[in-house]
Amino acid sequence: MRVDFVIGGTQKGGTSALDSFLRQHPQICMPETRKELHFFDRADEERDYAKYHANFRPQPQHRVIGEASPIYMYWETAPYRIWNYNPQTKWILALRNPVERAFSAWNMETKRGNEKLPFAEAIEKEPERCREALPLQHRVFSYVDRGFYAHQVRRLFNIFGRENCLIILTEELRNDHDATLKRVFNFLAVDESIVPPAANVFEQDYAVEIDNRLRSHLLDRFESDIKELEKLLQRDLAAWYAGKTKSL
Repeated sequence: MRVDFVIGGTQKGGTSALDSFLRQHPQICMPETRKELHFFDRADEERDYAKYHANFRPQPQHRVIGEASPIYMYWETAPYRIWNYNPQTKWILALRNPVERAFSAWNMETKRGNEKLPFAEAIEKEPERCREALPLQHRVFSYVDRGFYAHQVRRLFNIFGRENCLIILTEELRNDHDATLKRVFNFLAVDESIVPPAANVFEQDYAVEIDNRLRSHLLDRFESDIKELEKLLQRDLAAWYAGKTKSL
């Protein structure tokens, strides 16, 4: 038994939606136990692959086995552990505007009770709070840090090869459902004519909105990384940083 692919990121990028769609494909086996297994981002020195495989129940009709743990692309050691397990692993990444991603993550942690600070203060104190987790990354308060995608994507390209990485955008999954899923199914070498129906699975409504000045400040911080990602992916991402307020 071998897991063939991971939905490795990004957190709050649409991975739950993608997971739900892939579960509906008759040729794809996903974990029966839960969505996120977090097997490769834990610090266990000894890898118990039998324990990992116990989460899956592949059937004769299944052609590929996969799981969705969106922290994998962000966690520094996870890609290397996955390469040691299966160097041919395919990666699916759903990338979202990093400002929107950070705000969505803050909302999630606030609802969970893990975050007590307002968004602006949480962003301001992020470096100090994240140092508490060193030498590892912080699993909760890394709102901005997770949004610097260029390094994360380049690392995966270097380890697994560009041909084993599929990058989609959250807005593509939301607004171009059929074509995007066909790309995913083609990448996984399963029947791309079987496309689950679209569903309203994207979180969009929040009790508060991002302050425009803070949004512009964050876009300034992310702009150079987004432009680096554009070169890496050879695609236009200008819509992500087009909302900057010029007067600031």
